[in-house]
Amino acid sequence: MTAQNNIRTAVVTGAGSGIGRAIATTLAERGWRVVVTDIDATAAEQTVAALAGTGHEAVALDVTDPALANSVADDVADRLGLQAWISNAGISAMARFVDVSPGQLDRSLDINLKGVFYCGQAAARAMIRTGVHGTIVNTASMAAKQGRVPFLADYVASKFGVLGLTQAMAYELAEHHITVNSVCPGFVATPMQSRELEWEAELSGSTPDGVRQSWIDATPLGRLQTPDDVARAVAFLVSEDARFITGEALSVNGGAYMD
Repeated sequence: MTAQNNIRTAVVTGAGSGIGRAIATTLAERGWRVVVTDIDATAAEQTVAALAGTGHEAVALDVTDPALANSVADDVADRLGLQAWISNAGISAMARFVDVSPGQLDRSLDINLKGVFYCGQAAARAMIRTGVHGTIVNTASMAAKQGRVPFLADYVASKFGVLGLTQAMAYELAEHHITVNSVCPGFVATPMQSRELEWEAELSGSTPDGVRQSWIDATPLGRLQTPDDVARAVAFLVSEDARFITGEALSVNGGAYMD
């Protein structure tokens, strides 16, 4: 089946809160039907309840489960038509490099990198099977472009991997007219960031307010980033205006890192 009533459908992972919820909100405001996925089904349902328009759906999805990712992608593609997939789910935990445990490293790579890989495969297979010239967007990070980030070695490694994966996907999927790009946020004010403020303050001997101010000072535009800043960039990348952009990593960080 193809898209109903010519309404475009996007799947967003990790959309129960933070950047993912903002992406879902922005896309809904711009006329997209959004399938909100999150490992927390209740959080996904709460996001759907707040979206503009109708027809949105909430689905529980653990991005580390490739079979489940395939099931979600195929179901959406067959019932609604799958035009866009945004792989946004991610985690972070702070520790000095020498103190990162094997378990923490595995968890970071499983969710931040393997999850993007599995979901990208699922989305691409469904788009190819249904003949959709779709688009995939992966949420990376400013930390995907520089290793000069304190206490986040495992996170940096996972996000650098997302950039390489994005390019590899873009190259191979181009023949199917599927574009693949990533967004690289900076210091975004989210629940994840609130935890990082506490962690970095403890590890650096500062205070959460002191760390927050250092992040603002490092951002030329002079404020912390909001989830909406990221969401608007994603909305561009899934729009027709970006149809000839693929394999790119769009920095959305207020100038905190320029490349």
